[in-house]
Amino acid sequence: MMSKLTAGILRTLIPLAFIWPAASQTSDTIRMMQYNLMYYTSNSGVSDCNSITNSLEVKDQHIKTIFRHVKPTVMCVCEMGSHNQYADRLLNNAINTDGIDYYRRGPLTNQSGGNIANMIYYDSRKLTLHQSTNITTAYRDINGYTFYYNAENLSSGDTIFMTFWIAHLKAGTSENNEAARLSQVQKLMNRISNSGVPGNYTFSGDFNIYHSEEPAYQELTEYPNSLYRFYDPANAPGYWHSNPQFASLHTQSTHSQSDDCFSSGGLDDRFDMILVSPYLYFGSDRMHIIEDSYQVVGQDGQRYNNSILAPANNSVPSDVANALYHQSDHLPVVMDMTIDAHVGIADNTPGFFASIANPVHNELRITLHDNESETITLDLFSADGRHLAHFSERPSPTSTVLSYPFPYKKGLYILHLQNEKGYKTAKKILSL
Repeated sequence: MMSKLTAGILRTLIPLAFIWPAASQTSDTIRMMQYNLMYYTSNSGVSDCNSITNSLEVKDQHIKTIFRHVKPTVMCVCEMGSHNQYADRLLNNAINTDGIDYYRRGPLTNQSGGNIANMIYYDSRKLTLHQSTNITTAYRDINGYTFYYNAENLSSGDTIFMTFWIAHLKAGTSENNEAARLSQVQKLMNRISNSGVPGNYTFSGDFNIYHSEEPAYQELTEYPNSLYRFYDPANAPGYWHSNPQFASLHTQSTHSQSDDCFSSGGLDDRFDMILVSPYLYFGSDRMHIIEDSYQVVGQDGQRYNNSILAPANNSVPSDVANALYHQSDHLPVVMDMTIDAHVGIADNTPGFFASIANPVHNELRITLHDNESETITLDLFSADGRHLAHFSERPSPTSTVLSYPFPYKKGLYILHLQNEKGYKTAKKILSL
């Protein structure tokens, strides 16, 4: 579906090329990695997971190998020790090494209690942390980190914001555990929807969810307010647990046999995942996921009920496969997103005179910034290039908001605006 939308957008933009400066086509990539580190702490609370069987010195070297292979812009992690010493240790011993010094981390919280927490690491050359927040649940905090992109036009206040939510949901197969996971994600969805600010955000972590019909997953992907529900880039509904059909998405366990603090049984669960907002899924605000970039590192689909090492794994270099095996009983998940490296050029050309409420639902609302009673012309195009509607209106001097019916099905559209001064703009619009 994404490829058809992208092709349609390109066809639509060809006749409008004069309003899209060449520089606005330049894009950058944000690579995101989600990883359960398996007790990156000296106090795991698990009897057979200690400083010998789960040595931090050994883990640092394995994480370094994996990190160098993936080269993420953002790394979201679970099972970080709930003290700053562990967050700093990983940054200094595994990430900012060998001449690299530009990665930073977010604030650590542990208001829900326990000995493990979430953390985020990011490339400060591309992103700046704007704010962070956390949601307290009965089990572990859910953490949210909002960044802005270090754009060329940053000095004039022109940038793109994105938020990464991280969670480690309650484990277990019982109905009580499913209810606990649902309760956790309900708190997240309430927080996001009550903010009233939809946008570019992800939700990732070790969800401990066994199938797509589980209430927690349904709460995330079928949330009543479609502005805030999540989409699964893997687009793979079904019963993931012990199902070879989903072997390429299984992230746990990297070991087929019991080995100290490592869980056993081989890879047969899709616990770790990344979900994305409608904005990212449809690319409605200058940032979108890259088709087919979602993948499980080291997972070639040939691991069902086997370890990451057996049979022979050729999907990653041998040192990376060994690091994945010895570092954690989970595999990392990776996804790429494109971002307009020259943000604002398409939507804020010289003489920009209006802004559009986006996404839209039933009604298109346009706020005028420069209203001298000129005639405003609007043309709406579908993603495949069809001309759907034309409006022409001369607003009164006191009018600041224009409203038009929008009876179109959900999807991506292109809106072309022009006023009598000759100022033009084009906007990608998401209909929900």
